[in-house]
Amino acid sequence: MQQKMDIKEIAKAAKSASVRLAVVKTEVKNKALAEIAEALNQNAAEIISANKKDLAEAEKNNLAAPLLKRLKFDENKIADVCAGIDSLIKLDDPVGKTLCATELDTGLELYKVTCPIGVIGVVFESRPDALVQISTLCLKSGNAVLLKGGSEASNTNRILADIIAQATEKAGLPKGWIQPLQTRQDVAEMLAQDKYIDLIIPRGSNEFVRYIMDNTNIPVLGHADGICHVYVDGEADLDMAVNITVDSKCQYVAVCNAAETLLVDSKIAQAFLPKAKTALEQRKVELRGCERTAAIINVKPATEEDWSTEYLDYILSIKVVDGLDEAIEHINRYGSAHTDAIVTNNKDKAQKFMNLVDSANVLWNCSTRFADGYRYGLGAEVGISTNKIHARGPVGLEGLVIYKWKLFGSGQIVADYTGANAKKFTHKKVEN
Repeated sequence: MQQKMDIKEIAKAAKSASVRLAVVKTEVKNKALAEIAEALNQNAAEIISANKKDLAEAEKNNLAAPLLKRLKFDENKIADVCAGIDSLIKLDDPVGKTLCATELDTGLELYKVTCPIGVIGVVFESRPDALVQISTLCLKSGNAVLLKGGSEASNTNRILADIIAQATEKAGLPKGWIQPLQTRQDVAEMLAQDKYIDLIIPRGSNEFVRYIMDNTNIPVLGHADGICHVYVDGEADLDMAVNITVDSKCQYVAVCNAAETLLVDSKIAQAFLPKAKTALEQRKVELRGCERTAAIINVKPATEEDWSTEYLDYILSIKVVDGLDEAIEHINRYGSAHTDAIVTNNKDKAQKFMNLVDSANVLWNCSTRFADGYRYGLGAEVGISTNKIHARGPVGLEGLVIYKWKLFGSGQIVADYTGANAKKFTHKKVEN
């Protein structure tokens, strides 16, 4: 019972902080971000030491190699997150922007203005850099945040959260705007705090995301799986197609925008598949293919389950299809509406693919790995959303604000606009 009260008080404190954070000036938020970057660099040795403890424990518990790679937080990762913070500082403040303005009548003007969402609860995987990215995005967008990282990164996450909290208090932000959670039970208790928490963003397995959605009244934004495809069209440049396939699969296998299935037009399969096999096997990728693929190159047989599996590992399923329509049909049936790419020299085919594939990110002649908030110039991301409301794709600053309507009057009352002698609305657009 006490644990429930603890989480309730944490959420309540975050809600109080969010009200004050919503009106913090841009220069103060940017100063706080700069303080975070400086503190991370100054405390690099302590952060790396904490991370080594997590890595040692993870290795003892036989954590899979791709997850170990995610967990590592060294000098390079610190440099990366600090570069992300510098980029975030340079971005416009998303809060307080007028989206549109309308004169309802003389002296009665309506404004649609961006504002923070409020309190965001984020549950994420073993990447400690996600904690820095998420918290700094929430800061810049004026949102308080409750953070629960994977238990395998507990030491790293704890020191990072402490450093960020101390640095931002020093810069003048309200205490309690960032709140780390420690246990799975904390997450369960957080899901009950719909009075204080405005949005939940889960990052994890399909089963975990479904659990979150089924056990809270709080709106949930995110994605369950990252089953991404590369389709090599019959009019593709072979060398380009090989490079894009390899990068989409191998550049970083343990992430949601890595390709899991390769679709190949039967017109080009005989020429393309041997080249792709050579390049992928040099990266030690295990290939699983349909019967038509197996007739051209040596692969393990693919099962029906392979088409809907997110490997997050050096495994790629391959299917030969008869043209663009079959590729689109396959992606919309088995994909996760995350990221899908076409490689082709035919612009009309590319446009058809991008219009008909029902995914948050559709790409032409480039790697699926580009589907990322930092690469999109959004100031990193809190996650990728496959939702069709509010925010879709990489959720950066713009996805962490909502809007409110502000109506400025001069004594008007609705009674004057009803009845036989009603005043007329002008509904004129007001230039911002």
